[in-house]
Order: sequence, then structure tokens, then C-alpha cells
Amino acid sequence: MKRRQFIGSTTLLGAGVLMSKFSVAAKPAFPVVRVPVSARRFKNASIEKAITEFKAKVKNPELGWLFENCFPNTLDTTVTYKLTDGKPDTYVITGDIDAMWLRDSSAQVWPYIAFINKDAELKKLVAGVINRQVTCILRDPYANAFYDDANKVGEWKDDLTDMKPGLHERKWEIDSLCYPIRLAYKYWKLTGDASPFDARWKMAIQSVLKTFKEQQRKENDGPYSFQRKTAFATDSVPMNGFGYPVKPVGLICSSFRPSDDATIYSFLIPSNFFAVTSLKQASEMAKAIAKDDALSAELLALANEVDAALQKHAVINHPEYGKVYAYEVNGFGSYNLMDDANVPSLLGMPYLDAVKNTDPVYINTRKMLWSLNNPFFFKGTAGEGIGGPHVGKDMIWPISIIIRAITSNDDAEIKECIETLRKTHGSTGFMHESFHKNDATKFTRKWFAWANTLFGELLWETYTQKPHLLASV
Repeated sequence: MKRRQFIGSTTLLGAGVLMSKFSVAAKPAFPVVRVPVSARRFKNASIEKAITEFKAKVKNPELGWLFENCFPNTLDTTVTYKLTDGKPDTYVITGDIDAMWLRDSSAQVWPYIAFINKDAELKKLVAGVINRQVTCILRDPYANAFYDDANKVGEWKDDLTDMKPGLHERKWEIDSLCYPIRLAYKYWKLTGDASPFDARWKMAIQSVLKTFKEQQRKENDGPYSFQRKTAFATDSVPMNGFGYPVKPVGLICSSFRPSDDATIYSFLIPSNFFAVTSLKQASEMAKAIAKDDALSAELLALANEVDAALQKHAVINHPEYGKVYAYEVNGFGSYNLMDDANVPSLLGMPYLDAVKNTDPVYINTRKMLWSLNNPFFFKGTAGEGIGGPHVGKDMIWPISIIIRAITSNDDAEIKECIETLRKTHGSTGFMHESFHKNDATKFTRKWFAWANTLFGELLWETYTQKPHLLASV
């Protein structure tokens, strides 16, 4: 993914409105920054109704303003819906980059799933994402981001990897294949609609299984390698593009993290936990929908193998916190203690149904991660949260604060997170990739739909499940 620079004093928002942070005082307290109706990519009555309800019931006008801007941002600005061969087909860009990430596209439409049983248009939109993701996986299961145009040559055409037309980027990340399964499984469970899960979908699942097995690297390094000529070490993979050696213990290698930064040790623990959940979901679908008991059994067997390896290799003893999950391991005994804001993260595993938030090891890990014992936890006058190497030191990602709230059982903690997010949008009305720990007006990525929609998900979930927490924010 492209490296982001700090936004200057003038910011072009994803809504298409030019604002200066030095002139906000001359404008209304909460100016209109949402993209105009005429320019919205996908208009939906259910989401508009939810916005109206939230603003009427939640008395804090700033929260209402933020919800109105953020929750529909994916629909307003990033989706292209059409029919291809008579089937729904939805292309979803990440925001300020005209490419579709398998991870981001799944996460961006995820909050709208709660509405699809009562809204046929939203249901078609999500089905279209599932169909498009199948096309992407069949094009290349090792790629993380794709173009709408299957013939377009990506800007990274000089990367040393098996780059194909239609690919924006070819960074191998386990979660790229997990997120489409998560979306498909939830859609199926909620609607009972099996129409997206045809022979092509089954072929995509078979490709996922094959790719995961290749990246266990039991006999050799497998077919995937990646190198890039760049000043950023995290944008390329050492050892001729295969990464540092791992001991084949049953875990799956991930050359890159969900941040699109290279792993240090290739067994990325939160992504392996996510893979276990996804493989079990795919197994259930293969049996119930595709009626393929053999494929179902093979998916489940791999899930159990990876799960057993996690129990043996993912947990280490910390001198202060006791048993905690490592972020990365190599199977030889080496491990990396940290977390990255991008999901799957260690903090975010309960959000992905990968572990329970009552798991004692997770509780210990959570304490360690939200402290200065995590090298990518930053605390300043503007806020506190987790960042990552992608944009550097002292930069807090709102996604980490949102995930902390979503995975919490503590009302005070949830309320604190919402309050921090309310205060750190940098007078823009939108969430960002990151903001400086001491100055929220210094931020990266003016238009990052995943962060916007995820914040909307948190607010809607809080409103529907714990409305009292919004009463006094």
C-alpha cells in the first residue's frame, strides 16, 4: 500500500469538501462534509433511516454528525454496483486508492449486514462483494488488492513476483483469504441464501485450501516470493523474497501483515487464529451447500492442525503479564512481542470470533498490548492507542481504539474509547488512518473508508446494545 504523508493545513476530505483547519471557527460547528446526494455511489433508505434515528436519539450533536459522515462512507464514496452475467457484482475501493483489497472490502461492508434481511438492495450489494471476491481469488489467491479492470497493469509492475494484469498489489497475507469467508459465512447464516455459493465459489475455496497448505511450507518454500525495490524495508521480503526460515510446525506463513508490511517471523499468530475460524466456517459451508464431504473434511482437518500448532507455539511466558500470545513466531522458539493496529491483530481476535474476550491468555495479552510494553502503543496529550510500523512512531490508529471498544466488556472503557474518537477526528468529521499522539490535526489518509465505517459500526452497536453509554458522552 502507498505510504501516507501528513495532511497539511488544507484537507480534501473523502466527502469532496475542501476545508482549512485554520478556518473551521468561521464555519458552523458541524459543517456539511458528507458527499452531496447527487454524488453518492450507492443510496440506501435503510442506512438513511438508521442515521436519522441515531441523530434523533443520541443527544450529543457531534456524535450524530460523525455517525452521519462515517457510517455511510463506504456506500457514499467507494462502491460500484452492477450486474455481470446477470449476477450482482460489487467493486469496493479502499478510499483514496482506486483498488479493491479483499480485507478492506469485506470489512467496509460488514456493518451493513445487520440490515440485509430487511433491505433487498443492500443484500444484493453484499452478494455482489462476495461474487467479486470469488473472481479475485480465482485470478490470484496470493494477491491482496485488485483493479476493476482485469487488464490493467498495476503500478507495482516492477515487483519481483508473479505479477499479473488486474492486480494492484501481490502481497501474500493470510487474512486476505479469511475475510471473504467471514463475509460469505455471515451472509449465508443471516439470509439462508446460497445463490452466491456456486461452482466458482467452491473453486475459490479449494484455492484457499491449496494456498494455505502451500504456505505451511512443510517440504519447501512454496511457489510464492516477493521483492520490491524500495527505501522501506517493510515493503519487501528478505531471503530472496521468501522471508526468514521457519520450522514447519503446522502453522501457515504470511509474508505480510494486514498493514501490508512484511512480517519479521512468518507465522503471524492473529492471522493463524483467524484462519482456524475461517477454515471451520468454510468446512461447514462446503458440507451444507456444496454437498462435498471430502472438501469439508479437508478444510476441518487443516483448521484442527493449525489450532493444535497454535496451542503449542503461540503462547509465551511474560515476566510481568504471565502467559500471553506472541504476535509472530518462527517455530524455532523465536517470537515477536507487539501488536499492530490493523485487524487481524492480537487485540482484535475476539472481533473475528477467533478467541473469546474472556480467554485468560487473551486478557493478559490485552493488558500488555494497551501499555508501553507494546513497542507500538503510543500515549500523548491527544489520546492513546496502537499504531504500527506502516506510518511510524507516535501515530495512533483510530482502528485500534475502535477495536478496543468493540472487544471490551467494560462500559467505562467503551465510553472512554468513544470519547477519544470524538475528540480526535481533527475537525474533519471523519476517522483517519492515524493521528499524532499529541495533535489530532496531524493525520494520515484523509479518505480511509474502513476506519470510517468501522467507527459507524461501533456507534450503531453501542446505540442498539448499550444506549446509556452515549447519553453522557
